[in-house]
Amino acid sequence: MICTVDRENRRLDVFISDSFGISRSCAKNAIEKDGAKVNGVLRFKSGFELKGGDVVEFEPPEPQTLEVNAENIPLDIVYQDDCFAVINKPQGMVVHQASSYRKNDTLVNALLFALDNLSSINGVIRPGIVHRLDKDTSGLIVVAKNDEAHKSLASQIEKKTARRIYVGLCDGNFKQDSGVVDAPIARSRKDRKKMAIDQNGRRAVTRYTVMERFGKYTLVRFELETGRTHQIRVHAASLHHPVVGDAVYGGSVALYDKGQLLHAVKLVLKHPRTGEEMEFECPLPDYFQDVLNKLKKSL
Repeated sequence: MICTVDRENRRLDVFISDSFGISRSCAKNAIEKDGAKVNGVLRFKSGFELKGGDVVEFEPPEPQTLEVNAENIPLDIVYQDDCFAVINKPQGMVVHQASSYRKNDTLVNALLFALDNLSSINGVIRPGIVHRLDKDTSGLIVVAKNDEAHKSLASQIEKKTARRIYVGLCDGNFKQDSGVVDAPIARSRKDRKKMAIDQNGRRAVTRYTVMERFGKYTLVRFELETGRTHQIRVHAASLHHPVVGDAVYGGSVALYDKGQLLHAVKLVLKHPRTGEEMEFECPLPDYFQDVLNKLKKSL
């Protein structure tokens, strides 16, 4: 595969990671083992500095096979029929395995045990998964049970006819009662494990409405128009109001330190077969509500 470098001063491993869709660590290991050609010359240094217009030739390594087994892990199934299921995912559960996460305690492992069918569109690693929730974001996630349902649900999300609504507790007191963050997101150039606002990134739009104010904290309703990785967390931090518990993006941990207080509370979609509009809601988890109760008592 061949790609042309788009700008000056790019590390070879970072460029390959961005251009070929693999992790930076995977790119680094592949370069140091087998090399990558830059303008026809084989390079083995992952930190080799590229210039705009350089031509990079690289063959991504074959993905390692991951074994995904059905596991008897308790699931809160909010709804299911022969087309899809809606699951209330707990905080701390990873949605699916990846090269960086190989444990058999993911949502997919639980789904393989609990459901009779899952769509095959995303292969053996992500069967049925139409969209994701971060490990420490709790709440509603829709799962397709056949390929036709998967195509319909994915199309609804892409065309913004499906609605995904979250509730988050954020640091600080929002100045406005509502607003829209329209800021593109890409992988951070400083930390490849994080996302960041980047004018060269993909468009990301989040609508927010203040639900309740607690002095130093604000309970906020977020609605996604797009679905970028870590979108709400990045956009909230860009407003200087990171989500409480989200230490990755600067959120405070005094109230809660086990992950971001962000919950997918509502999901609206059309049934893949009948076209009927369906609405699903699930309450805030107990640990989230306990934090709010403490804040209310302190006012």
